[in-house]
Amino acid sequence: MGKQNKGLFSSLLCVLGLAIVLFPSPVSAIFKEQEKDRIIKLPGQPPNVNFSQYSGYITVDRKAGRALFYWLVEAPVDRQPASKPLVLWLNGGPGCSSVAYGASEEVGPFRVRRDGKRLKLNPYAWNKEANILFLDSPAGVGFSYTKTREDIYTVGDKRTGKDAYTFLVNWFVRFPQYKHRPFYLAGESYAGHYIPELCQVIVRGNKGVKNPIINFKGFLLGNPLIDDYFDNIGTHEYWWNHGLISDSTYQDLKKFCPHETFLFPKNECESALSRAYSEFADVNPYSIYSSPCFESGTLKRNLQLPLPWKFRGVDECVVKYTKVYMNRLDVQKALHADASLINHPWGSCSGDTDAILPLTATRYSIGSLKLETNISWYAWLDDHFQVSDYISSW
Repeated sequence: MGKQNKGLFSSLLCVLGLAIVLFPSPVSAIFKEQEKDRIIKLPGQPPNVNFSQYSGYITVDRKAGRALFYWLVEAPVDRQPASKPLVLWLNGGPGCSSVAYGASEEVGPFRVRRDGKRLKLNPYAWNKEANILFLDSPAGVGFSYTKTREDIYTVGDKRTGKDAYTFLVNWFVRFPQYKHRPFYLAGESYAGHYIPELCQVIVRGNKGVKNPIINFKGFLLGNPLIDDYFDNIGTHEYWWNHGLISDSTYQDLKKFCPHETFLFPKNECESALSRAYSEFADVNPYSIYSSPCFESGTLKRNLQLPLPWKFRGVDECVVKYTKVYMNRLDVQKALHADASLINHPWGSCSGDTDAILPLTATRYSIGSLKLETNISWYAWLDDHFQVSDYISSW
C-alpha cells in the first residue's frame, strides 16, 4: 500500500511539473515583456550608471495600428526608486518629441556630446527625485507611429488625451509594480493643452474607484500654452519689453493678433509675426540670454568662462547633437525603436528667459481665473542662495 501511495505521489509531482511547464504564471509572462524593454546600455553611455532604463512601444489602437513610444528612467538605486513617485513627461509643439526635448535636452538623465557619439550625465536630471516616464505623443511624433495615414491629419487634443490614457492603462499592465504609486503629469509648451485633457480623462476613469491603478496626485506645467488671447498678449508684450522687436511691429501685433489662434494666425497677424521673427535675428527665442547655435569659436570660449558669464555660453547646439545621435541605428536598436515605421528621418520638432510662451503670458492666464492668493510672490533661492525662480500660490 505504501509503495502504491509513493508511486501515486511521484506521478502527481510529474503532472504538476508538466503543468508548470505548460502553463507559466501570468506574472512571469508580464515581467518577461517588461524585461524585453530593458535598456542594457546606450551607445556612448558613461560608466557607472546606477539607474534602470526601459523603452519600447505600447499599442493604443490595434485596428488603426497606433503605438506610442516611451522611455522610462528610474531613480538611482541609492535613492530607492521603489519609494519614488512616477512622473509622466510630455512635450508640446504640437508635434515635438518628449524623447528629443524632455529626455535629451531638458530634464532627462543624459546630454549628447558635441560629437553626437557620446553621452554625459545631466546633473539636474529629474530622476534624482522621481521615476520619469517620457512619452512621444501623439502617434507620428518622435518614434511613435500609426499605420493609418489619415491619423496624422485628423489628430486632435481629445484623441491625443484618449490615446495617452490608453497608453497608461496598458503600460501599468506591463509594469505592475507602478500600480497605485503616486502619479504626476508634467510638461511644457503645448502640453498646456495635452495635460489638462489627459487629467480630465484620468479623473473620469478613476471616478467611483476606491483604489485606482492610476493614483493621480497632480500636474506641473512649465511655460504652457493655455489661452490664445492671454498667451498672445503676454508673449508680444514680453518681446517688446525685452527689446526684441520694434515699436511699430509691437503695435501691429497688438492690433491684429490678440484674438487669433496661436497655431493658425490669419493674414495680418501672420505678417506681423513674420516681421517680429525677422527682428529676432539670431536671438534664441527659447533662452534669449543664451548664445545661438553657430558652432563657432565664440561659443566654445563662452563655455570656458567663469560663472555667471558661463550661463551665456550654454551650448544651444545640443538640438543638433541629439538629432545626430537619435538617427543612429545602434542607438535606435538600444532603445528598441523601430524607425522603419516612420517614413522620415527622426526629428525633434519655459522660464522667464523663454520668449515663446513667457512668464507674462502665464501671469495673464492665471489672472483671468480670479483665484485667491494663498502664498504671496517671493524669490526661490537654491542651496547656494542664488535666485532660481519666483513662487506664488493660489
